[in-house]
Amino acid sequence: MALLFSLILGSSSRVRLVGSTRRCEGRVEVEKEGHWGAVCDDGWDIKDVAVVCRELGCGEARGTPSGILYKPSSEEERKFLIQDVDCNGMEDTLFQCELEDVFNCLDNEAAGALCEIPESVRLAGGTGACNGRVEVKHQGQWGTVCKTGWSLLDAKVVCRQLGCGRAILTKRSCNKATEGQGPIWLSHVSCSGQEVSLQDCPSEPWGMNNCTHDEDMWVECEDPFKLRLVGGNNSCSGRLEVLHKGKWGSVCDDGWGEKEDRVVCKQLECGQSLFPSVKVRRRFGPGNGTIWLDDVHCSGEEYSLEECGHRLWGYHNCKHKEDVAVICSGQEPGLPDA
Repeated sequence: MALLFSLILGSSSRVRLVGSTRRCEGRVEVEKEGHWGAVCDDGWDIKDVAVVCRELGCGEARGTPSGILYKPSSEEERKFLIQDVDCNGMEDTLFQCELEDVFNCLDNEAAGALCEIPESVRLAGGTGACNGRVEVKHQGQWGTVCKTGWSLLDAKVVCRQLGCGRAILTKRSCNKATEGQGPIWLSHVSCSGQEVSLQDCPSEPWGMNNCTHDEDMWVECEDPFKLRLVGGNNSCSGRLEVLHKGKWGSVCDDGWGEKEDRVVCKQLECGQSLFPSVKVRRRFGPGNGTIWLDDVHCSGEEYSLEECGHRLWGYHNCKHKEDVAVICSGQEPGLPDA
């Protein structure tokens, strides 16, 4: 049995969260002697997550999701390095906690962490959290972003960071009513579109620009991408519906398969897809109203159905008898009476 030890995190040991599009959420991995590996969830609790969140500069601990929700992409990433982590919640680093070298851990026992995402960017002056003037927080003060160098790729990062949907518009603030006040913090922002946060993108040094507030950037994102399963006896089984433009609608089953089921179950944190037969799916009944999506295509590795390909919203050649239904393993399948 491995010896119990407590180490101060140094240059040879680090921690990170992987497998999520968000910096402050994912499967917990640590680095020892130049190698990264997972943390076993034996004894893993919210106090341990609190330490991880603190170490990464994220906010408060919000949850202890299973690490299998953030599936590793290779066998190499399946390696476990530590287990039986026991923090009091006040430590600055994970390796200041009591823990053991791994000796008995299965693939489905990876630890996960969910932290509050620190507020460092916002859209202000709009009609909601997903549209408005781009503002970033620096040295405790909110300031605007200049149009110089700005593109839709930068807006894409902002929308993702805020948990909104796709970026649909970016423009210069055109009138006094939409201009900001105070410092203009950033200019020449140049994102690839893949960054987790706007602060990860190259830019001129903070506050170094000759911009004026009539050059403040304005961004509009789609509303957050939400989905639900309805018609079953619990939230992990039923007819699939997605929210678009404030209205719930169904999804057509053209091209729908096990990979798409897998993404839905993952996004809803409902475990694994049970991929029921067409006969079983039909028991949830047809929907009514709008059919929002058709020809959805996923690889199965996505963390949200939003990342999968599909036709334009509302374009389809389907009837409601083709509505998708999904059953996940997170709860006992809630089938309506036959």
